[in-house]
Amino acid sequence: MTTRSAPKGTERQPPAAAELDFARTVLRDEGCALTRLADALGPEFTRAVDLLAACADGGGTVLVSGLGKSGHIGAKISATLASLGIPSHAVHPSEAAHGDLGRFRPSDTVICISYSGETDEVVALAGVLRQDGLPIISITGGSKAEGQGNSLERLATVALRLHLDGEAGAPYFVAPTSSTTATLALGDALALCTARRRNFTDEDFARRHPGGALGELLRPVTEVMRFVAGKNLPLVPEASAVGDALRKAAEVGRRPGALIVVDGGGQLVGIFTDGDLRRLILRDATELARPIREVMTRAPRTLADTALVRDAVRMFREHRQDEIPVVDDGGRPAGLLDVQDLIAMRLVRD
Repeated sequence: MTTRSAPKGTERQPPAAAELDFARTVLRDEGCALTRLADALGPEFTRAVDLLAACADGGGTVLVSGLGKSGHIGAKISATLASLGIPSHAVHPSEAAHGDLGRFRPSDTVICISYSGETDEVVALAGVLRQDGLPIISITGGSKAEGQGNSLERLATVALRLHLDGEAGAPYFVAPTSSTTATLALGDALALCTARRRNFTDEDFARRHPGGALGELLRPVTEVMRFVAGKNLPLVPEASAVGDALRKAAEVGRRPGALIVVDGGGQLVGIFTDGDLRRLILRDATELARPIREVMTRAPRTLADTALVRDAVRMFREHRQDEIPVVDDGGRPAGLLDVQDLIAMRLVRD
């Protein structure tokens, strides 16, 4: 039975330390691969985005194909394209030869992935599609010989290269690592740049992700706030005594964690929180007779009524603000978002 020697420089280290060092090396090598790829991007990348945008704008579908791990990466690239408004499907190159070629239409564009550029099934598929006149974007590691293209590149309309000098974990392991990471990142760049070219918006993204935490983050805050001005959220004039304001709030049933204070024009000037009330009573209970404008929190951070839930989550995490007034473009209160609403949606933790 043969044993694999340990990576150089780790033989005398404790096992845990050696393992951590090796893991850090893998991650750094993959990071360097991405940096090298970013630095090497040029006009071919822009041409690829041209093809993808034209395909989507023309009602076509981006079909992504690769074999083995390249196929798995291709499926994820296809899913990212679709989530960004670019119709896309992953196609297995072997199955394409057994009926799936019917999926390809003249309006479609194809992304073919093969690190060597010589994968028989992928090259064969590209050859058929080339004859049919479909645009082909190839993603390969690139030829080792200067100026010598591989088979897939020669069939491609646009040839993209990863510009790698090896895999992370080499020479001890030969599994695809840096190459799959770089391919995935390049696919993300293609998808995002194409979506940006086509002016894809957050609203478009939200329509395609209505479920789960991602969908919740992209909902308007006005859809999730329980306390709405004019309904179950009293607006307290700034001249009101604190005691009177509390009694008015109690009339609507369940009281929010803060009172909204407005001026004579109905614009928000402050909030009076449970914390403000607690500090006031501890200091002197008779101060409940004071005008609320003298003890409120002035100029609180607010959200526009056009904001998304993710904006509220960000504000809570950055400022630990438990109650967030929501205002219209004139500064008038539309409602109050309570942190408990976000906790109930499992978007933040108590």
